[in-house]
Amino acid sequence: MVVRAKKAAYFAHLEECLTKYARAFIVDADFVGSKQISDIRIALRGKAEMIFGKNTMIRRCIRNLTDDGDHPEWETIIPIMKGNLGFIFTNGELDAIKDIIDEFQKPAAAKAGVIAPCSCTIPKGPTGLDPAQTSFFQALNIATKINKGSIEIINDTEVIKEGVKVGTSEAALLAKLGIKPFMYGLSVKYVYEGGVFDVSVLAINEATLMALWSSAVGNVAAVSLAVGYLTEASLSQLVLAAVKNLTAVALEAEYYEFSAVKKVKDFLDNPDAFVAVAGPAVVAAPGKGGAPAPAAKAPEPEPEEEEEDMGFDLFD
Repeated sequence: MVVRAKKAAYFAHLEECLTKYARAFIVDADFVGSKQISDIRIALRGKAEMIFGKNTMIRRCIRNLTDDGDHPEWETIIPIMKGNLGFIFTNGELDAIKDIIDEFQKPAAAKAGVIAPCSCTIPKGPTGLDPAQTSFFQALNIATKINKGSIEIINDTEVIKEGVKVGTSEAALLAKLGIKPFMYGLSVKYVYEGGVFDVSVLAINEATLMALWSSAVGNVAAVSLAVGYLTEASLSQLVLAAVKNLTAVALEAEYYEFSAVKKVKDFLDNPDAFVAVAGPAVVAAPGKGGAPAPAAKAPEPEPEEEEEDMGFDLFD
């Protein structure tokens, strides 16, 4: 009876959150300790609400809530509930919640059998370990030498590669050196807001939307002009083309004049006034004592060679 009552209370709480909050992060909590979860929960107070539970319970609860066809957007959550996932519900901005989640990323030691989330390289130099610990380095084929009674690594050595399972020897060596190569915390996997979306939607900003909108308007205008159908998107291009035609006719007729025609006439009458022609500026380098150096003397023109007298005259 106690277990059944707890399940009923959990189902009621999840339904309340799904109804009360407009959006949520669906986060992965692998390798995140209970103390870390507690700290994040405290930091989110008043801004968001965190819920974790068994995936089977979450899926059953959502199926029960959507049996009557209500809230079809909730059904999109069911297929993704696999692994150590939970919810962070909010009515505020997701960026603020993401900042809090990122703030509680903590370094962690490498554990044997774990898939490495990143690579780890041990830098060359003294390790502070006594010569009796050389077996750890030999097991990983790391070149070392004894210097001043301490083991010293000769070259930088990569001991863990991203995506590869961490071995026992690597984990033991990193623990001896006091190196914590991994960062663990809540990882945002999905975004829920009227449906489930990939986390990449967080990178969409106003500039991205405006670029897509401008491209779409350009395509609509091009199609409208091609088929000869007037739309708001193509109206500006049609007006521009009409102004060009009117200007051309007014110039040819030399009778009508308005601002556009006047500008074109001014350009045709005096084009040099609209084109700035400037040669390269020559700046003299300062001479000794800060005085400007004398300008370089222009090379004197070579004297023209006199025509050689060929020994005959045209009128001889």
